[in-house]
Amino acid sequence: MRFESVKSDVTVIGGGLSGVCAAVAAARNGKQVALVQNRPMLGGNSSSEIRVWVVGATGHGVNRYARETGIMGEMFLKNQYVNPDGNPYLWDMVVLETVRNEKNIQLFLNTDVHEVEADGLQDERVIHSVTGWMMGSERKIRFESPVFLDCTGDGLVGFLAGAKYRIGREAHSEFFEKWAPEEADDITLGSTLLFYTKEVDHPVNYIAPSFAKDITQTPIPIKRVLRSGDSGCHYWWIEWGGEIDTLHDNERIRDELWSVIYGIWDYIKNSGKFDAERMTLEWVGSIPGKREYRRFIGDYVLNQNDLEVQTLFDDCVTFGGWSIDLHQKEGMYAVDHLSMHFHSDGTFQIPYRSLYSTNVRNLLFAGRNISATHIAFGATRVMGTCATIGEAAGTAAALCVEYGVTPRGLYESHIKELQQALLWQDASIIGIRHEDEKELARQAKISASSYTATINIDSSDEKHPLVADAGILLPVDPDIANIEILMDVAEATTVEVELWRTGRPENYIPVALQVKDAVHVQAGKMQWVSFHLPWNPAQAENAFIIVRENSNVQLHLSHKPWSGVLSFVREKALNAARGLEGLDPNQLVVQWSMRRTVRKPFCMRRHELTEVYHPSKAVDGYMRPYGGPHMWSAEASGQPEWLHLKWDDPVAVNEVHLTFNDDVNEDLINLHHHRTPFEVIPELVKSYKIEIHCNEEWVMVAEVDNNRQRKQVHHFEESLTMQEMRIVCTETNGHSQFEIAGIQIR
Repeated sequence: MRFESVKSDVTVIGGGLSGVCAAVAAARNGKQVALVQNRPMLGGNSSSEIRVWVVGATGHGVNRYARETGIMGEMFLKNQYVNPDGNPYLWDMVVLETVRNEKNIQLFLNTDVHEVEADGLQDERVIHSVTGWMMGSERKIRFESPVFLDCTGDGLVGFLAGAKYRIGREAHSEFFEKWAPEEADDITLGSTLLFYTKEVDHPVNYIAPSFAKDITQTPIPIKRVLRSGDSGCHYWWIEWGGEIDTLHDNERIRDELWSVIYGIWDYIKNSGKFDAERMTLEWVGSIPGKREYRRFIGDYVLNQNDLEVQTLFDDCVTFGGWSIDLHQKEGMYAVDHLSMHFHSDGTFQIPYRSLYSTNVRNLLFAGRNISATHIAFGATRVMGTCATIGEAAGTAAALCVEYGVTPRGLYESHIKELQQALLWQDASIIGIRHEDEKELARQAKISASSYTATINIDSSDEKHPLVADAGILLPVDPDIANIEILMDVAEATTVEVELWRTGRPENYIPVALQVKDAVHVQAGKMQWVSFHLPWNPAQAENAFIIVRENSNVQLHLSHKPWSGVLSFVREKALNAARGLEGLDPNQLVVQWSMRRTVRKPFCMRRHELTEVYHPSKAVDGYMRPYGGPHMWSAEASGQPEWLHLKWDDPVAVNEVHLTFNDDVNEDLINLHHHRTPFEVIPELVKSYKIEIHCNEEWVMVAEVDNNRQRKQVHHFEESLTMQEMRIVCTETNGHSQFEIAGIQIR
């Protein structure tokens, strides 16, 4: 046997997406990182071993402008380009490459940590090392560092270190959560196995194994949707184990899930009720995708009330947006099979205090084991959110080492530095401005070759019957007076239009009526109808304009997206067939859907000048939409366009960070839930160069010709002294306008 010792600044145990993002974040912040994973591949539940698609704050398109940025966002965009068909093995490579590109990370695969050296009193525990066994290599490895991150999902490291934790559901009396039971219990969400199928060019027989369950003796054929062409996460509901111990009974749970999978396939193939003659099983999982076990206790326990009211935290480090999504304890055998969903009115904040142990001084955690109640965990548990939590925790770990403080000490003395560090690296934070005192871009005078000063969406590509209320989200800065809407009118009628406020800047629903207008319109096609909707908000924000249902009217949809402008249709009925089972139909965020209008704005125009896309928006400290798009958008001239920065005195520049608009409203997916029709986000600037003014001429100091990422960082080996800089954009990936969401310079 071979014994080894590894010393680093940060040790991350667990190589799911939370652990990957934690390790990468700590490494990019200059720390030496050991990433320890007990499987032969990274990715956790998203890997090719388990194959759960990565979902997050978008809620499959329910929330607007909610896709994750930062490290998770990089992987989404990389996967979109190299793996548009959602091959699970290619996704493995995207995740692996993300880690291997970081020279500060030592990766230890197949290494199962099962020993922890920790001491101290119950409320002052300290971890000194963890030890793992590398399977297949007979290596026993001891990992030492000042800070440890438990990203194992089940929370084994924290458990062995004596960290306080919970399993199961809290009593209603503890947090007064609406969905909490009267008495606490050990009920958790169950685990799931998935399977893939494919169609071949010849008939395929299927003989079920002896252990296959006869599902006709269960509620499954009656209560569940079975289709011969479905596979993978269509069968998320093959879930079991919530009433037993999802950890210690893992083998029993796997066997039960196997019996049902092979029984379901027997039913599809041999019952005569399906067109499945040429269908065959391509893959069956062998590792249950576990949803829930230990949840550690931090200095704050996130709960249902926080998600419902979208609590604002002074230590916000990331956001979520998946619904509170809880399933029946009987899993696939439940007679009443509907899962429970509650969507906040928009995204919700996750505080840093929920990411470190209340009693183990040097332990942070990320993923499904963070400090949250069972009910709040129902929304934070999804992998896109876990990944952003990982980036926040990994960045915090690096700063703990940098400042020589504990995770709690970081909250007490350096929480603003943590937030600013996360914003600097384009992590997923909404509503906080980047205000680094060392940042030079905001000290400059900024101008541009041009900017979009009016909103004019006039290319009609599709007609839309107004059989239900329609909505238009429109950014307003500084005010609005009139709006024109393109419509066909079959018979003379009165068209009613209303302007509503969205409430909070991160929300995209109508909550407060401001003004309305009704116009009598004669019959006719392609009419621009003007509505008087005067509104002068105190600061820039979005207007939600409702065009009320009218059977005599057809609106027009353009197939040319316009950044900052969205279109909605109010759903009259919500049903399980659309994946909306268990939803409260009174939730406005679900009622106002973009399912049929993604990237298709209603044809409308405003003739008044607006500052929404002014070049100053690129340096206002917001890198993503928040009460407006917060980006510079040039006019669609068909020529190169530029942003120009000029300082009063010469400045020394070491690095330039450019954040391009990648339409965070677009709901990307890593596997097979849906296929996005483009491999690169069209809005992304494809080709650009950075120039500085030197000796009365412009000198290029950096150039990129095939950009496919949201954020690009340019480091200069030697400081560049300058008084003027410009970013010259020469080509996009398909969009008609050049758009930059942020410039940061040091």
